[in-house]
Amino acid sequence: MENTATFEKVIALAKQLSLLDKVRLIERIAPEIERGLKAPKVATRRSLRGLWRGLDLTEDTISEARREVWAELPREDI
Repeated sequence: MENTATFEKVIALAKQLSLLDKVRLIERIAPEIERGLKAPKVATRRSLRGLWRGLDLTEDTISEARREVWAELPREDI
């Protein structure tokens, strides 16, 4: 016999409950749902330290990149 609870099985069982038991079910499950909604979602942050490690960025490299970007600006089609 399979004991896996699925949404459909839970709904089918809840429909079989009396009105009073349905209210009791809601009263019992609502605080747990509320706690889950209030729980702070901790986003894992990735450290940016060492992001450029291994790259040989010099002042000349940065200046050259800037010249390439700005060479085509201002453009007439923009």
